[in-house]
Amino acid sequence: MDQIGTRNPQSGIETTGLEGLSSIRWNLPEAELVEIAIRRGEARLTAEGALVATTGKHTGRSPKDKFVVRDEMTEGVVWWDNNAAMEPETFERLYDDFKAAAKGRDLFVQDLTGGADPEYAINVRVVTEYAWHSLFIRNLLIRPSADALSSFVPEMTIIDLPSFRADPERHGCRSETVIAVDLSRNIVLIGGTAYAGEMKKSVFTALNYRLPARGVMPMHCSANVGPQGDAAVFFGLSGTGKTTLSADHSRTLIGDDEHGWGENGIFNFEGGCYAKTIRLSAEAEPEIFATTRRFGTVLENVVLDDRRMPDFNDGSLTENTRAAYPLHFIPNASATGRDTHPRNVIMLTADAFGVMPPIARLTPAEAMYHFLSGYTAKVAGTERGVTEPEATFSTCFGAPFMPRHPTEYGNLLRDLIARHGTSCWLVNTGWTGGAYGTGRRMPIKVTRTLLNAALDGSLNDAEFRTDGNFGFQVPVAVEGVDAAILDPRSTWSDPAAYDRQAQKLVAMFTKNFEKFAGHVDETVAQAAPVLPMAAE
Repeated sequence: MDQIGTRNPQSGIETTGLEGLSSIRWNLPEAELVEIAIRRGEARLTAEGALVATTGKHTGRSPKDKFVVRDEMTEGVVWWDNNAAMEPETFERLYDDFKAAAKGRDLFVQDLTGGADPEYAINVRVVTEYAWHSLFIRNLLIRPSADALSSFVPEMTIIDLPSFRADPERHGCRSETVIAVDLSRNIVLIGGTAYAGEMKKSVFTALNYRLPARGVMPMHCSANVGPQGDAAVFFGLSGTGKTTLSADHSRTLIGDDEHGWGENGIFNFEGGCYAKTIRLSAEAEPEIFATTRRFGTVLENVVLDDRRMPDFNDGSLTENTRAAYPLHFIPNASATGRDTHPRNVIMLTADAFGVMPPIARLTPAEAMYHFLSGYTAKVAGTERGVTEPEATFSTCFGAPFMPRHPTEYGNLLRDLIARHGTSCWLVNTGWTGGAYGTGRRMPIKVTRTLLNAALDGSLNDAEFRTDGNFGFQVPVAVEGVDAAILDPRSTWSDPAAYDRQAQKLVAMFTKNFEKFAGHVDETVAQAAPVLPMAAE
């Protein structure tokens, strides 16, 4: 077997159990991976040098095809209501079949790190069938120094074989696609999908499992820090503005997706960004747009025009088009991926019902309630026959990646907020003046003005009122913002219609939270909204 590239001579491919390979290419840099990917027909170059790959039928994650091994270690720890179980014997059979499928192949290895804080980091060996997958994960995780690489010992191994086809009867899975995670042995097997995001989310899943036991809060969030050392984290589901609002030229970007919060402060899990590019423009997001024109960036499912220029308005392959690039491609990115304890925690929701105020201040108990709820809303028209907004609740703003029960993460967040005196805000980037179809999208200028006031501390000095539906505190007046928009009921032409809509949304929150009722204390239970009474 040919072994090409830089590797640790004390820690070879035998750590993966793979044998009989044609060749294994170790820690190849960008230029070589790009050359190989093009030569093998895996990808193309844009006119400006980025690498473009398509992923076939899987243009996003396959959460229903993800399984966690249920063994003695995980039995009482993993939240099995949220994680599909796989028996150890079944995983072993799948692992054996992966090894058989790998024989005779040319594979790629990247030795990387998940976690910028060395006290909590995990060394990850990623074995891929595709050269462009090797470049992708090299962009997304943290690259060890040359000295660290020379003594690298993997603590976690990911084997990604898109050509592998699972057998549901033999492998205990749902389809030919499988993502199997053994948290005891720290082995992840990915087969039947070329969507590269499965690899990075597998590392996130592993860290979400191991870190809470050490008092570290793993977070699906972006993070940045201002010139006064005022770090902030931004929770939010897709479409709420998590990446956009954290990308502020006046603040340093720590990371755009996954972080930990422990005794040393906050730290990025990654060394890169995986940004959505659909309808990306140089005017709205210049820093992200610029990365799509750089050699080394991987564009996923982006359509090219006749001149090989990306057409970010073309969603014919998927609306989930992406760019994967190292963090240092962003001019104001943090060099360390670490910072102090956050002064502010922002929870973003795109409320398509038009009920939520543009910003509200939360107590630690209210923060835990809304963190566990993980609310946002899909707009009408996404499916035939859907005529009203649809509420979406994804606990901890990242349910698919949470192995433990949500209340473990919620209690950690509440305790950290209280211990460090962190201010917590709920920000609605959704609709005002009515629901989707009647009202309008919250003006980005209003959101940024309110967010800046929260981040610089001036919003704490504002006068607040208690919201009649959710009980949280809402500012009455903020400089530079029309006071009317701060009271969503007053923006509706029919206040009674607002009251009915609010009652409907509160009922959805109440119904969703029933599954957590027996797991939270009285202070969190009392943070729940109440059915509103129509105002006189």
